[in-house]
Amino acid sequence: QAQAGWLQHDFGHLSVFSKSKWNHWVHKFVIGHLKGAPASWWNHLHFQHHAKPNCFRKDPDVNMHPLFFALGKTLSVELGVQKKKFMPYNHQHKYFFILGPPALVPLYFQWYIFYFVIQRKQWVDLAWMLSFYIRFFLTYLPLLGVKGILGLHLLVRFIESNWFVWITQMNHIPMHIDYDKNVDWFSTQLQATCNVHQSLFNDWFSGHLNFQIEHHLFPTMPRHNYWK
Repeated sequence: QAQAGWLQHDFGHLSVFSKSKWNHWVHKFVIGHLKGAPASWWNHLHFQHHAKPNCFRKDPDVNMHPLFFALGKTLSVELGVQKKKFMPYNHQHKYFFILGPPALVPLYFQWYIFYFVIQRKQWVDLAWMLSFYIRFFLTYLPLLGVKGILGLHLLVRFIESNWFVWITQMNHIPMHIDYDKNVDWFSTQLQATCNVHQSLFNDWFSGHLNFQIEHHLFPTMPRHNYWK
């Protein structure tokens, strides 16, 4: 599931086939049938992220500030001046492990994606999602039973969630986070991204998103060319 996540990311960025239509078609199959999520939901969130990375109220990936975490030097100081404290932020480096990686996919994404497609009437995406759950159910019901299927699904989403959050946060959260200052596009991408050491394992484990700087500057570039 995690590797399928990095794969759908490639198709979503139109970086596999030379024709956009082919990328869109296979994107729907990979994220819909192989992962059970809607392509329209991913596009809606991810395009905003690439347009304004780490810009508060414009990048959905930093919407966890200030309800759960105090992000960035500027925003954190602002909370201190306003004396707003939703959480014990001085301990956020400890409770991040509990609230962030384990919970995002199974406790939030899992139900929100259905709300998203029904509210926006994305019936094609809903059909692709249901095809995943039908296939999953038919495959494992004879082996595990209903309780076993639910347990397996929760376990898979729990492991995937930890994997996904660590990769997506490690190359953005350490960087500059602030309100949108209308800085030029190139500088906005650079100040919000950082790379992680290259190795065969890191490249595979992160879907080459350890090259986050290159990815944000050239989002349609095939991932295997980032190192160049």
